[in-house]
Amino acid sequence: MQRLLGYAGKRGILTYFSWILSAASALLALVPFYFIWRILKEVIEVSPDFGKAVNVTRYGWLAVIFAAAAILVYIGGLMCSHLSAFRIATNLRIDLTKHIASLPLGTAESFGTGKLRRIVSETAGAAETYLAHQFPDKFKAMATILGLLALLFIFDWRLGLLSLVPVLLGFLCMTKMTGKSMQKKMTEYQNALSDMSNEAVEYVRGIPVVKTFGQTVFSFKKFKKTIDNYGKWTLAYTKELRGPMTAFTLAVNSVFAFLILGAFLFTKDGVMGKFLLNLLFYIIITPAITTTLSKLMFMSENQMIVKDALARVDEVLNAEPLSISEHPSHPKDNSVELKNVTYSYDGKKDALSDITLKIGACETVAFVGPSGGGKSTLACLTARFFDPQKGKVIIGGTDIRDIDKKELMNTVSFVFQNSRLIKASILENVKLGKPNASKEDVMKALKAAQCTDIIEKFPDGVDTVIGSKGVYLSGGEAQRIAIARAILKDSPIVILDEATAFADPDNEVKVQAAIRELSNGKTVIMIAHRLSTVANADKIFVLSDGKLAEEGKFDELRERGGLFSSMWDEYQKSVCWKVSKEA
Repeated sequence: MQRLLGYAGKRGILTYFSWILSAASALLALVPFYFIWRILKEVIEVSPDFGKAVNVTRYGWLAVIFAAAAILVYIGGLMCSHLSAFRIATNLRIDLTKHIASLPLGTAESFGTGKLRRIVSETAGAAETYLAHQFPDKFKAMATILGLLALLFIFDWRLGLLSLVPVLLGFLCMTKMTGKSMQKKMTEYQNALSDMSNEAVEYVRGIPVVKTFGQTVFSFKKFKKTIDNYGKWTLAYTKELRGPMTAFTLAVNSVFAFLILGAFLFTKDGVMGKFLLNLLFYIIITPAITTTLSKLMFMSENQMIVKDALARVDEVLNAEPLSISEHPSHPKDNSVELKNVTYSYDGKKDALSDITLKIGACETVAFVGPSGGGKSTLACLTARFFDPQKGKVIIGGTDIRDIDKKELMNTVSFVFQNSRLIKASILENVKLGKPNASKEDVMKALKAAQCTDIIEKFPDGVDTVIGSKGVYLSGGEAQRIAIARAILKDSPIVILDEATAFADPDNEVKVQAAIRELSNGKTVIMIAHRLSTVANADKIFVLSDGKLAEEGKFDELRERGGLFSSMWDEYQKSVCWKVSKEA
């Protein structure tokens, strides 16, 4: 609570008011039971001449007035709790979003889009619901229990003790469903949800590939595996709680049975008027015990959810933000140099090991090599998606850690193999590269990126909305829009991560033309699997198992007879392969 109230600001006091008002409403809600007892008492005393029960109406109205007062006070408590909870949830989301924005892009990506979305949205929502409803209800339940205990022992302590027997049994059953073991189960449950959410996002993004190759959902083994794991886990968890939950429900709903047993034991010599009155009163009031205990059980579960939610928030907030130099330097040109760079994702196996290389200003170079060799990791380090554990990445003679973050982002453009566009117009998507650009500048960038045919086929042209509320673009078309964005940004260093991977033949020609326009007068780093696309590069760096295996020009590497030469031979065989059909 201290942690959450730290986000409340001046509205924190409203949380305390909500607790007081909720407890007060619980005590007010018990007062009508007293007037019901008075009504029963008067009716029994005048029986069978019920005309003498002159105070029944007055007691009835008093019961209604106190019940209404309890509701109004409780509503006041909820208003206070909601005002505070909304402020807490808002500030929590703002802090999370600001911190995520300060993280290296690689660190943010490592969490997964689905997981981050759940933490920012659903986790903060869980804290909001807990503070707005469940925590005030906890104080209400505690006050109800204290008031009920007083009422149970005031009228007949023997019946009061009997009423508490099922309560104690219920608490014993509840301990089986709460505590450290259940907190661990709750964490496992949330982990299963996060994994499934992450894989669902990746599956949706990969739907174009699935359609292209005619595959099914089962081709996405990781997504199916998370669904299966979630199903197995929830089934096992439900079976584990089946026994304790049945016992708890039976116990808390059996109060009347103990009261009836007590009636037989305490009235062997006949039913006395006062005992009958108290027995009727206990039968009426004890259902409140069942309701209160059920609320307490679900509150314990919600408290575990919030604890787990805060642990996930801390997981994000504890991630180290991108370091910012107190005395930033400016790169003198657009050259790139890596000195003894080593990087590991898990701290065990190096994804890159002692890499040293130089890229001259305005040179076009290519990173090639077997899958998993470290090509994308090397490019990500150059764009400072994360920092190396050892060594330096230098741009224009300046360590990138000493370059202001905004200046670095303006210095390097990154075109991914699967570029992501936001749900907005084509104009707004391109302007992300340079928010203050004019429409004329955007149109020039679109033209340079070979996007004229895309604009012309839509009635709204550049104002056409992309996404669920508009149109959808093919992979190649989306890639050209992304390149237009990079052209508008006009960064001196451009990193192309297999930019033509999802383009059909027609789109690939246009994407290649757009890339040539983008690369004009810039330092270009290409990550390529199609070796034919790197033939004209000024230099090729061959990476294998995280190490720099070879470097040189295309012809030099072919003649050397090393790894690149063997890769080129395999590539030539693959492009010559075709399906033959016998006559």
